[in-house]
Amino acid sequence: MFGQRKAASADQPTPGVGKDELLKYYRDMLLIRRFEERAGQLYGMGLIGGFCHLYIGQEAVAVGVQAVKEQGDQVITGYRDHGHMLACGMDPREVMAELTGRIGGSSKGKGGSMHMFSMEADFYGGHGIVGAQVSLGTGLALANKYRKNGKVSFTYFGDGAANQGQVYESFNMAELWQLPVVYIIENNQYAMGTSIERSSAETRLHMRGASFRIPGEEVDGMDVLAVKAAAAKAAEHARSGNGPYILEMKTYRYRGHSMSDPAKYRTREEVDEVRKTRDPIDLVEEMLEQHGYADEGALKAIDAEVKRIVADSAEFARTSPEPDPSELYTDVYTEARA
Repeated sequence: MFGQRKAASADQPTPGVGKDELLKYYRDMLLIRRFEERAGQLYGMGLIGGFCHLYIGQEAVAVGVQAVKEQGDQVITGYRDHGHMLACGMDPREVMAELTGRIGGSSKGKGGSMHMFSMEADFYGGHGIVGAQVSLGTGLALANKYRKNGKVSFTYFGDGAANQGQVYESFNMAELWQLPVVYIIENNQYAMGTSIERSSAETRLHMRGASFRIPGEEVDGMDVLAVKAAAAKAAEHARSGNGPYILEMKTYRYRGHSMSDPAKYRTREEVDEVRKTRDPIDLVEEMLEQHGYADEGALKAIDAEVKRIVADSAEFARTSPEPDPSELYTDVYTEARA
C-alpha cells in the first residue's frame, strides 16, 4: 500500500500557512467527515435510497485542492462526490436533502447521491458511469481554452476508473490541444473491491500520462498541505498554457466502496492502522495543538459547531417535501450559452 508518513508536517508546517488557514482546513475536513457519518446513518434508516458512496478518510484531497481553486475553475468528479460538494461550498442542507430525494435538494431531489450539480459552486457533478467524468472534464477544459478565460478544470477520478479507455482518449486530446485540465486520481487502493496490485499492471498511476508527455506526480493524499502544494503547482502549469497535469493522490477510504459493501477484501487491522497513523484530520489537529493555534477546548467547540450544522441538514432533509410529479418534466433541456 503506501508507507508511513514522512517527517511529520505537524512538526514542520509549510511556510506561510498560519492559524486561520489551518483552522479552516480542519473545520472543512471535519464537516465532510461528520456529514458523511450522518449520511451513513440516514441510509441505514432507509431515508436515503439507491447507491451511497462515502468519502470518509479522503477529506484532505478535496479540501487541499479547493484551497487553490479560483472563481470559475470547474470541479467534476465521480460518484464518491459528497465531500467535493461540501468543499466547493455547497449548502449542507441542500446536499443532504438531495440525498433523501427532496425538493429542497440542490437538484430538486432528482439527482440523488451520484448526480447533483451546482453551477453557482462551479461543481459539474457527480457522475455514476465509471470514468465518464474524465471526458466531460476534458471538455470543460476545451471550453476554457476556446473562451480564453484562464480557468482550469479539476477533473477527479479513482484508481478503478484509471483503467478505462476513455481516460486515455481524453489524455491524448488534452495534451494534443494543450488543454487547461488537472487530472486528480484519488487512489484509495481498492477501486470497487479489487486491490490496485491485482487490477493494474502499472500501479504508479501518475505515470499513466507518460506516453502522451503529460507530467505527473505522486502526492500524500492524507496530508492536506501536501495536497495543496501539489495542486497549486499543477494548476499553475495548466493555467499558464502548458497543458494537462496528473496528480495521483495516495489516499484511503475507511468505509466500503458503497454502503452495501461489507469490505471483506481487507482486514479490520489494516483499516485501523491507517486510521491510527495517517488520518488527515488528526494530522491537522496535531499541527494546531503543537504550534499553539488551538487547544482541546477550541477543537471541541469546532466539532460541536460542525455537528449542529450536520444535525440541521439532516432535519431539513427529513422534513423537506418530496418533489411534485410534474418535476419529472423540468430541467430536461437547457439553452446553450455562448
